[in-house]
Amino acid sequence: MNQEIREIVIGAATVALLIGGLVGMNARYQIASAGTNEGLIIFAKFNKVDGLVEGTEVRLGGIRIGHVSAMSLDDQFSAVLALTIEKSVPLPTDTSAAIHTDGLFGAKFVVLEPGAEEALLRSGGELNFTQDAVVVSDLLDLIISEGHVARRQRAKPSQ
Repeated sequence: MNQEIREIVIGAATVALLIGGLVGMNARYQIASAGTNEGLIIFAKFNKVDGLVEGTEVRLGGIRIGHVSAMSLDDQFSAVLALTIEKSVPLPTDTSAAIHTDGLFGAKFVVLEPGAEEALLRSGGELNFTQDAVVVSDLLDLIISEGHVARRQRAKPSQ
């Protein structure tokens, strides 16, 4: 009987820690997104935005400077992201945007790299240089197929 009580206590503690972690992550996200409703809205077109949702972080130099405020398709079926950026961050007109991932299977986010132009983006401006999201399953398929080709080449008898 003593063993059963111990297992129940350990299970309850594990569930409580899991719920506490989820609540903490939600609170962190809400605190991080507070105050970013006002800002510069710029647009970026991508062919693939797999893994992004409204509210996804926009970073510059590893620091959160905004979020994805809207996602839509244009008439050419490209994904158009509306990015809300803090007004205090001046971005040159030749700024580029790329979709990155935290680690191999982590959350995705948009990274901005400022260019060298002196003219600055204004609200409603568009980023012309973008890099699509890398889909991990596509990357793994490519690596596996390259391995199969290499194996076949090694298995061929010498002529």
